[in-house]
Amino acid sequence: MDFLTPDVIDILIKVLVAMLLGMVIGTERIIAHKTAGMRTYALVAVGSTMFIIISESIGTMYSPASFVATQIAAAVITGVGFLGTGIIFKNNSHLVGLTSATGIWVAAGIGIAVGYGFYPIAIIATFATLFIFTALWFIEQQIKKIPPVAESREE
Repeated sequence: MDFLTPDVIDILIKVLVAMLLGMVIGTERIIAHKTAGMRTYALVAVGSTMFIIISESIGTMYSPASFVATQIAAAVITGVGFLGTGIIFKNNSHLVGLTSATGIWVAAGIGIAVGYGFYPIAIIATFATLFIFTALWFIEQQIKKIPPVAESREE
């Protein structure tokens, strides 16, 4: 029995790509000194990929009338959204962890894309996420330095 069949190699590639893309995003989060890092993002991306691979496998085993493969993708999105809410908390009057929570949600989407074999979408989304986490952070910091506009009072 040959373990490295084309199907197994396809699964291996998908899982490795998801893991690497998740690690790339997680690396930026470590550099930004955030709690969720490489392992968290890699696990979310790999887990999402795994659920999609499983859903496609189940979909080939059953007729379309009894199983809809996209239901698992919807459940992954919901479950990761729930996971993300645990990262968000209120510190005085500020929300903390919102960007990390949405980043984890995006990592799940990247994993789903890889699971379905949509590598270009996953890679583009990874680089877009890195741009958002890095470049937009610098832009936001510059905008925050702008003093607030005085309210005009009509008398």
